[in-house]
Amino acid sequence: MTDKNKEQAIYQVTLLGSLVNILLTLLKLAAGILGNSAAMIADAIHSLSDFITDIIVVLFVRISYKPQDKDHDYGHGKYETLATLLIGVALAIVGIGLFWNSATLIHAFFEGKKIESPGMIALWMALISMLTKEVLYRYTLFKGKQLISKAVIANAWHHRSDALSSLGTTLGIGGAILLGEKWCILDPIAALVVSLYIIKIAYELSKPCTQELLEKSLSDDIENEIIAIILSCDGVSEPHQLRTRRIGNNYAIEVHVRMNGTSSLTEAHQKSIQVENKIKERFGEKTHIGIHIEPTK
Repeated sequence: MTDKNKEQAIYQVTLLGSLVNILLTLLKLAAGILGNSAAMIADAIHSLSDFITDIIVVLFVRISYKPQDKDHDYGHGKYETLATLLIGVALAIVGIGLFWNSATLIHAFFEGKKIESPGMIALWMALISMLTKEVLYRYTLFKGKQLISKAVIANAWHHRSDALSSLGTTLGIGGAILLGEKWCILDPIAALVVSLYIIKIAYELSKPCTQELLEKSLSDDIENEIIAIILSCDGVSEPHQLRTRRIGNNYAIEVHVRMNGTSSLTEAHQKSIQVENKIKERFGEKTHIGIHIEPTK
């Protein structure tokens, strides 16, 4: 698949998600107001955050697939990493907001404030939202893995967090309706639990992005595999000073190797090309490779 086709496919899956999110936001908000459900209104805000992250993905993916230029010798891959980090931050903000709102309602309940029972319209909307976002999560995750796009995968998990938020809302609203006014506290309790899960997902998404932006090396397993590939090439030995990092969805690899000091420049160059080709066969054509050749001791 060409970069242009991949970019187009990312736009299509993101556009589908954004249309679903804006529709759910409007329906949830209406159901929350008409059904007198604070949890449903909070769920509507969560869906709105999904819509905002869709916009972030569209804007940053377009930039990330631009070819390298005078100002970006290594390409624009980290723009997608930045987009993923922003999604994680957005998730964290939503999770903390939901946690605060739920904790406030719970505190008020135990202080003697009455929480009104939500209406059936809110329950039905919660069920519809939960099923819709679970389907959207599975589809977006499948496309993200197929396209090897971290931003699309991150967006898929945002859909899943919304589905779980709707699950918590469903349990809370359903419990409040079926068990009576004394159990209206179930609504904010369920939302509180879901908010913690959302914060956890935000952390899991943001951590690797932060590591990449801070130039964290690739894992030991990947670096050992790189060394094994280098040593599999005849006439190449003692790989050392290996430096690795990620650039978006691609790897950057720099390494020193030793070759026979009596070899001609042409022969040494051909062997270094062989090393590059083998590494690119494993990690992709866009892998950045820098090889420094030294004579064998």
